[in-house]
Amino acid sequence: MADAGLPTGWEVRHSNSKNLPYFFNASSKESRWEPPEGTDMDSLKEYMAQNTRKPEGKIRAAHLLVKHKDSRRPSSWKEQNITRTKEEAIEILKGHEARIRSGEVSLGDLAQAESDCSSAKKHGDLGPFGKGEMQKEFEEVAFALEPGQVSNVVETASGVHLIQRLE
Repeated sequence: MADAGLPTGWEVRHSNSKNLPYFFNASSKESRWEPPEGTDMDSLKEYMAQNTRKPEGKIRAAHLLVKHKDSRRPSSWKEQNITRTKEEAIEILKGHEARIRSGEVSLGDLAQAESDCSSAKKHGDLGPFGKGEMQKEFEEVAFALEPGQVSNVVETASGVHLIQRLE
């Protein structure tokens, strides 16, 4: 699929279980969530924009999550036992917010390194979701944002978040 900017043998497929695109190499039978090495990212972004449709009534957002000891599951891929207080988590997140708003770094790049959510490996991208699929506090803010806009600190049972609406 040369127009997708992928190396020879690779194609974009769609996971029905996760409702997300993935990359498949028919000759090696390898599948992966991340684009393969040698992908022209600009061509891939253009291809994805033209060939993927957002499900009706759904939006797409990314987030950066900082958990604290009172989060509903105070552990993450980064840290087995999270002991920081909610106030400390908010201060960390406000520091991240300042860096994002200054243009120093994107939410997606910062989420990849700093988010306590497993979506970090996808730059915080949660994929498309509709009303009733996320925690109420998260959903209300995400749906109120315009595409590209980043929220202030949002508190949920999972921890504290910055949310960026993507679509």
